[in-house]
Amino acid sequence: MPNLTIHFERPATWAETIYIHYWNAQHGSAASTWPGIRMEAQGNNWYRCQFVGVNALHCVFNDGHGKQTADQFRSSNGWYDANGQWSATKPAPRKPIAHSSTPVSRSVVSHSPSLAERADFREETIYFLLTTRFYDGDPTNNFFCRDRIEFNSAGQPVDPHWRGDFKGLIQRLDYIRDLGFTAIWITPPVENRSGLDYHGYHAYDWTRIDPRLESPDATYQHLIDAAHARGIKIIQDVVVNHSCQYGIRGQVHIDHLPIKYYVPHGSEPGRVNHGPYQGNLGNYAWENRDDIDNPLAPAWYQERHSRDPEGIEPLIDPKTGETIPKAGYNPGRFFGVDAQMLDPNWYHQDGFICGGDWESTNPLQQKHLAGDCIDLATERPNVKEYLINAINRYLDMGVDALRIDTVKHVERDNLLEYVNAWKTHKPGLFVFGENLVKGYGWGDLGGGDNGPSQIRPWWYTRLGDDPRNPESGGDSGFPQLDFGLFSTFRDTVSKGTYAGTAHILGMDWIYGDVTQLVTFLQNHDVGPDNDFKYRFKGEQWMAAAAYNLIWTARGIPCLYYGEEIEFMKGAPQDIEGERDTLSQTGRAYFGDHLSDDTIATTQAHPLYRHIQRLNLIRRAIPALQKAQMTHLAEWGSGMRFVRDHAASGSFAVVGLAIGSAQQIAIDGIPAGIYRDAVTGAELHSDGHLSFSVKANSAGIYVFNGPGKIGDDGVYLR
Repeated sequence: MPNLTIHFERPATWAETIYIHYWNAQHGSAASTWPGIRMEAQGNNWYRCQFVGVNALHCVFNDGHGKQTADQFRSSNGWYDANGQWSATKPAPRKPIAHSSTPVSRSVVSHSPSLAERADFREETIYFLLTTRFYDGDPTNNFFCRDRIEFNSAGQPVDPHWRGDFKGLIQRLDYIRDLGFTAIWITPPVENRSGLDYHGYHAYDWTRIDPRLESPDATYQHLIDAAHARGIKIIQDVVVNHSCQYGIRGQVHIDHLPIKYYVPHGSEPGRVNHGPYQGNLGNYAWENRDDIDNPLAPAWYQERHSRDPEGIEPLIDPKTGETIPKAGYNPGRFFGVDAQMLDPNWYHQDGFICGGDWESTNPLQQKHLAGDCIDLATERPNVKEYLINAINRYLDMGVDALRIDTVKHVERDNLLEYVNAWKTHKPGLFVFGENLVKGYGWGDLGGGDNGPSQIRPWWYTRLGDDPRNPESGGDSGFPQLDFGLFSTFRDTVSKGTYAGTAHILGMDWIYGDVTQLVTFLQNHDVGPDNDFKYRFKGEQWMAAAAYNLIWTARGIPCLYYGEEIEFMKGAPQDIEGERDTLSQTGRAYFGDHLSDDTIATTQAHPLYRHIQRLNLIRRAIPALQKAQMTHLAEWGSGMRFVRDHAASGSFAVVGLAIGSAQQIAIDGIPAGIYRDAVTGAELHSDGHLSFSVKANSAGIYVFNGPGKIGDDGVYLR
């Protein structure tokens, strides 16, 4: 009978009683109840638990008081030490670090917290990427969507939409780690269906990872485990608001005719020539050349799914009685959706968003976002059960955090039912949302906002019901992407100034916990230029100054893939023109810059080095991670503020300069020694501090701080 013995070393900050919560145990008891089984103390902070009749399991170590590790998997006896590393035998006792009066590099002596120690997500910085556009590790799973195919001069299709994959991401995890990021936000990995579904936001089956992302030796579980082995957390993007236009496999079917019977106007059956789509537009990678395999489809549909791959055998449209294939026959029967005919148990039936609907609560939350984004009836118990249980499975696999898409399209209290269910399933889970606004997002508080508070970011971070008083309710525990701060960049850093930024930061009180907002300069939908359509196209020094602010201000910094080398600078973030393809947009394939031949050049870019050092500095100073901002002032070319985190005793005075060198002065701070993390300069304060900052650089004077962190670059110097 197999037995499995697991040992755990208690981190110094944990309570002395240690538990192991386990699930999916093979050949034994299936799962424990939280917090799990109490482990047996062995002395010297080591604990043990033996599982009789078990040869493998998933587990989490915790102290029952809020401290816990990331999800683990073990299939052999092992020792898990306080640094978050597994060993087959008991590790030798660690020797204490010898202290010396000789100054040494901070990066040598600083402790890099393990996943087990990083229970507060504010300690992380996030690298956001579209998995399919990042790095191609397995060309055999590449796939062309049927829309926006790019052809070379010889008429051959190039640049598959589904190009990057988990294998490629695993191969370049070290690149992300070396850049200094500790968490990766990936676009939704669940199975998708639409004419342009490479990004993952058209879910067809939430219970299955899309096979176009996986390889036999690089599944989603492999990715999670490989990231964790490097101390990197995985953030999974989740869509709650909508499904694709075909329904949900095994749950609900949306009426369509099989796409393989579609014949464009002026063509003939079997004559479609659209790159890999030869003969018809059905899925060229499937033998049956169809787009879906939903067992809830009508019998006639399922019959055609299993035969007639060429789509040429006559078929009567049950809705109209007409026979297809027929050139030019109503495209809506193949690609469109009749909202009135949707199953009300799963979908809303109120039509599609248009015009003024975008700033009105009811239509925004009851109508369909687009023809391939069909609005789910998220308030219904069956929808909740399906989506919550599906995502719980990925949390059990080890996913560390969730990002929720299209937040304002789901009523707040309804959406919090989902968020809180996932938090209950995985205590300590960090969940944040995307509520896109093109402005400050203050709603009924004023500020020129033309939409009500109930669809604005701050509303979702609060629990109150007064749209004019954020403090009518406490923190909801659901922070958002900080579109309010982002919206200022169009008029500030894009023009080489900080002017007006303090006005926005002065409204931080409206959020439930402003220190948990996720801050950014660009993402896959927007950039801070020309109505947010384009990748940042300002001067390089402007971007550096923006990152200085994002990495030292409150919130959790997030970088969109490629920003570190000004990738696709000035290009539209998404397809803009009628004939645009992905390679012309901010979603172009990035992997060419990560090949063995080019990666050294990528890592030598000034912004890469700049962001790398900012990550190093932020990681070493708790106040930059967790404190709110006080003593805030800006004057266009300069800004200063204080980050005071009393719980850790970390206190920092920050001065920023954009465009030209600035003199920073501040009063009302504790007396004592302050050391600059950028230059290493040391100053004594009697309650007043004054220092200079070079153009586009920063001064980060830390009370009793470590001194200089990292090496000078073009911008931090």
